[in-house]
This record gives sequence, C-alpha cells and structure tokens, in this order.
Amino acid sequence: MKSFILVFISFFMLVTAIAVNASEQQMSVNNILVEKNQRKMYLRHNDEILYSYDIALGSDPVGHKKQEGDGKTPEGKYVISGRNPTSKYHLSLRISYPNARDIEVAKQNKVSPGGDIMIHGLPNRLPSFLHQFLQKKDWTAGCIAVSNKDIEEIWDLVADGTAIFIKP
Repeated sequence: MKSFILVFISFFMLVTAIAVNASEQQMSVNNILVEKNQRKMYLRHNDEILYSYDIALGSDPVGHKKQEGDGKTPEGKYVISGRNPTSKYHLSLRISYPNARDIEVAKQNKVSPGGDIMIHGLPNRLPSFLHQFLQKKDWTAGCIAVSNKDIEEIWDLVADGTAIFIKP
C-alpha cells in the first residue's frame, strides 16, 4: 500500500508538472505595450506582463510623430512588420509606422510622415563603455531603443505581426 501511495504521488506530481509547463508555453507574447512617459516597454500575453524593459525614445519624445525628422516616437496601435538582423543597430524589429492615418495627416500638412521606426539595440560601432550612458537618455530619431541584451531576448520572443500599443 505504501508503494502504491508513493507511485500515485509521483504520478500526480508528474501530471501537475506537465500541465504547468504546457500553461507556461501557452503564455506567449501576443502584444507589446510601450509607456513613453515611464520609459518602459512590456511584452504581454493579453493584459498579463511577461517581460519588462527600460527604453530610450526619440530625441523629442513628447507627442505623436507627425513628420520625418521631428525626433518623436509615434503613438497609437501598430504591428511588428519585419526584422533586420544586419541593422546598423544591434538587431531591429520594424514597427508598421506610418499607418493610413499618419500618411493622411502628413499629406494634409504637406510633409513626409517619415518611416523606418524600429525597436532596436545600440549602435554597432558604439564602444561598450558608452552603452549605459546612452540608455539613460532619449537619443533615437523616433525609434525605441533597448540594450543589446534586451533586443536579443525581444527578437526571440516577438513574432512578426505582433500588435504594439505605444502610449504617451
């Protein structure tokens, strides 16, 4: 009887471990939330935060990007629309800016909306002793920058087509 109980407990623990592992695998990243004012990016499954990152933004980050060269990071709903493993920044994920609304507003204002908005790492030619300094200030042309270690993790966790919500 004692051995039956031990076998039963072992079986129960194995089934529980398999169920927990399956549940964790189902918690894949299905959206990204960027809180510009907090300088934070969250990889989420629905509303549950799975990963959190410190970010740097465009050189003039307050407000929505309206035109090329304004130094602003866009705000709104976009998707990850591609990736560049040979970026001049350590890996980059393309954000689908500009969308139809962005293009229309720029057209009305007779300006270019810009483009090439990415989530990326640090410049490839930047000496490593400057990495921490650069992460503490907004320096991009409108992109979302993270550390090289973080972009490697994000690269593996985020699929093309993933929704990204960029809030003020």
